[in-house]
Amino acid sequence: MTCVWDILASGVSAHARHFAEVYLPPPLLMGRCHLLWVTWVDLGGLPPPPPRNLRPYLESTRSKSTGASGVERLLLESGSPRLAAHPLSLSPPPPLPPAQSAREQERGREGARYPACSGRRVRTKMAAPLEEYEKEAGCVPILHPEEIKPQAHYTHGYSESLGRKSHIDDYSTWDIVKATQYGIYERCRELVEAGYDVRQPDKENVTLLHWAAINNRLDLVKFYISKGAIVDQLGGDLNSTPLHWATRQGHLSMVVQLMKYGADPSLIDGEGCSCIHLAAQFGHTSIVAYLIAKGQDVDMMDQNGMTPLMWAAYRTHSVDPTRLLLTFNVSVNLGDKYHKNTALHWAVLAGNTTVISLLLEAGANVDAQNIKGESPLDLAKQRKNVWMINNLQEARQAKGYDNPSFLRKLRADKEFRQKVMLGTPFLVIWLVGFIADLDIDSWLIKGLMYGGVWAMVQFLSKSFFDHSMHSALPLGIYLATKFWMYVTWFFWFWNDLNFVFIHLPFLANSVALFYNFGKSWKSDPGIIKATEEQKKKTIVELAETGSLDLSIFCSTCLIRKPVRSKHCGVCNRCIAKFDHHCPWVGNCVGAGNHRYFMGYLFFLLFMICWMIYGCISYWGIHCHTTYTADGFWTYITQIATCSPWMFWMFLNSVFHFMWVAVLLMCQMYQISCLGITTNERMNARRYKHFKVTTTSIESPFNHGCIRNIIDFFEFRCCGLFRPVIVDWTRQYTIEYDQTTGSGYQLV
Repeated sequence: MTCVWDILASGVSAHARHFAEVYLPPPLLMGRCHLLWVTWVDLGGLPPPPPRNLRPYLESTRSKSTGASGVERLLLESGSPRLAAHPLSLSPPPPLPPAQSAREQERGREGARYPACSGRRVRTKMAAPLEEYEKEAGCVPILHPEEIKPQAHYTHGYSESLGRKSHIDDYSTWDIVKATQYGIYERCRELVEAGYDVRQPDKENVTLLHWAAINNRLDLVKFYISKGAIVDQLGGDLNSTPLHWATRQGHLSMVVQLMKYGADPSLIDGEGCSCIHLAAQFGHTSIVAYLIAKGQDVDMMDQNGMTPLMWAAYRTHSVDPTRLLLTFNVSVNLGDKYHKNTALHWAVLAGNTTVISLLLEAGANVDAQNIKGESPLDLAKQRKNVWMINNLQEARQAKGYDNPSFLRKLRADKEFRQKVMLGTPFLVIWLVGFIADLDIDSWLIKGLMYGGVWAMVQFLSKSFFDHSMHSALPLGIYLATKFWMYVTWFFWFWNDLNFVFIHLPFLANSVALFYNFGKSWKSDPGIIKATEEQKKKTIVELAETGSLDLSIFCSTCLIRKPVRSKHCGVCNRCIAKFDHHCPWVGNCVGAGNHRYFMGYLFFLLFMICWMIYGCISYWGIHCHTTYTADGFWTYITQIATCSPWMFWMFLNSVFHFMWVAVLLMCQMYQISCLGITTNERMNARRYKHFKVTTTSIESPFNHGCIRNIIDFFEFRCCGLFRPVIVDWTRQYTIEYDQTTGSGYQLV
């Protein structure tokens, strides 16, 4: 006899029911005998965990004799074929067949509920930090006891082939609801043509269009609407439309089809939720983008004043859809209707560190207060979360708070902070050499002076440095090093070296270096641009053609990404033919400035070589020591004592020589021999147009060493060469050249 779990554990039955619905096949769920009673372990009141998070519990019930867990033994006894193919301890379950009741489909798959300040509350066991806050607040975001499980671990879109294969002999006896759930088109058409009214709801007030929508049955939706089904008919316990059901499940293709037939995404369900709020709750970024592109307000509030951004901050622990909403210029400082919490408040309550970082970068108000007068920092301190406390305090400091009053104005000036970060290396490099060059015999005094330099750097870093220091400091170090090298050249070397053979080539090299550095630093690296209307048009086109995939669509820039492009996390923009973001030039290296970057490296290497030659020549003239006469260690000691400043410049030159030489060789190897960029070499396995083996990468852009160099540098030599020039900002596809049988062809 088939068995079923009778889940009776108090307070955590949501987890048990979730687990039963995931792992037990329909025959087991529909059995008549309640054989087993399970007291579920307390999982801390978190939303239903994914299968991997349940493995410690499975292991704790594992039989010592058979090696099978308690759940596995139950399934084995029931004769479940799914366990044999997908052991619980080894892999996630396969897609579930459609559920058999509307309550299970709708209520069991619902997500977060709205903050409610009146009426009967559903008592649920939530995470401890949230529970404490919610008790004090009095009106909380209610979580239904039968919480929806994460979409990444299950789908209702049970394949038609699997459903038909399993029931090919007996589906002719199914009723129309079950046939719709499994997508048996022939059986559904047979029953409708026999007189079944497609607008008639079942006993649970759910229409056939709801069942087809939640199971992503596109052909059945089209058929039912052609037979008179009402596209926005309300149904189920939550009075939802089929579009609501499809949105919860993340079926973008179904959302597109229903809206083509006139479905209204602004309609609210029984709890005041529109489709954009549901999509934001469940992290369906593509659906959020499509709804906004079709005209939905990015700041639309539900009946309780919660915006999509608030729901994303509270429910979705990933960069999207929050990043996408921010790109659409969402209002980050709006407060909800009851708590007056901003999106930053909700992110702190949920411990959503990913979204907290995004909101702070977007300029969220760190001092906004809710109805109880609490700021996000106050909530973080209540939860004793060190990461959140530190980042919120840094955000306050960046706005000029928590500092002595005379520093507030300067600290709040972003341009001034940038100048301090760029200028600090100039001062530090000079002070290190200046103190070493002082005519003071006491190393104790010099040590105290160096301690003062360190204290100054600490003060500046804590007072004026922010998150942009990672890109500003390397650029400042490069500029400062080159500045003091040129000062040294003109004030120390000018009278000692030959003008025609040394100074003149050095000056010519410097002109080329400054030109290429300026083009690398300030020119457009290949930014892919689009207007607001073009972005929305792209989203709609990709969604309606079934290709709104985040692998080819950038959810930050809201554009279709051309081949070889990548979104730069530092510059926050998509770059055509992206190579890397170079902190030494403070810019991305891409299709627009890669050639100039190579020229910059080449002339910089020669400039450093001249600087090393100048240092050695200076020591030979002014220091009474030679390497051959005194030996290595004596020679080093003598030249360091003779001119500490010159020795300091020499060390800087050697350091820069090493990284510039290595980078130049790597770049030339990738350009000439491989025909790929740095990003493509590091992430070749992510791109389907590369053929990667354990020892090599076969690139479709590799046309041989000579041709690669001609195309990259666009050499023409008075018409002798004809480089192939490609506009990488508009190149979206690449296909195999079938005419020759080898190589690739841009299309």
